[in-house]
Amino acid sequence: MIYVFSQADDPDALCLLPDDEGGALLGVEHLLRLGRKRIAHITGPEHFEAVRLRRSGYRKALRAAGLDEIAGFYLPGVWSEESGRQAVAALFDGRSDPPDALFCGNDQIARGAADALRERGIRVPASVAIVGFDNWDVMVTASRPQLTSVDMNLGALGREAGGRLIAMIAGERLAGVRRLPCTLHVRESCGGTKGKADGIAGNNKITRTN
Repeated sequence: MIYVFSQADDPDALCLLPDDEGGALLGVEHLLRLGRKRIAHITGPEHFEAVRLRRSGYRKALRAAGLDEIAGFYLPGVWSEESGRQAVAALFDGRSDPPDALFCGNDQIARGAADALRERGIRVPASVAIVGFDNWDVMVTASRPQLTSVDMNLGALGREAGGRLIAMIAGERLAGVRRLPCTLHVRESCGGTKGKADGIAGNNKITRTN
């Protein structure tokens, strides 16, 4: 049995998943390279493994840069634009030390956060940089400014699944969990210049390999 974008308890099954932790590392490391040091993490419900793994990547990137996770800068919620707006209210209204960057658990949250910042007259990316997750075209291109986002490379995940399935039909025994690397697509919301960051693959894409 092979599971794609899903994990099973069956020890004999093969599970192919995006590397959520590695994707989060990509996004936060990029913000750190741009000089951002007060990075908040707005994300979805904690019962999702992806949320927990993305937070782990966020914290690893901060620790590697010698930074502590700032109290109140981690805000789990729901996968919605409204959740992003509410998080911005919690982070910026009446606070003297707001973030200079937001790493968001999905693009809906990121777009809602960008809208809320604009309504407060806070400029993105001049004052606050934003990185989303999913690289969902309808969200990243409709957002103003357009969103830098982590792509889970689901097309590559599907091709990997097809190749592994053919191998299994031919008699190869495959099991366990395999996580495929994500890619960061750099756009205007983080203030990064396309094609200028370390580790670029292509014009404006950054890929982490473990």
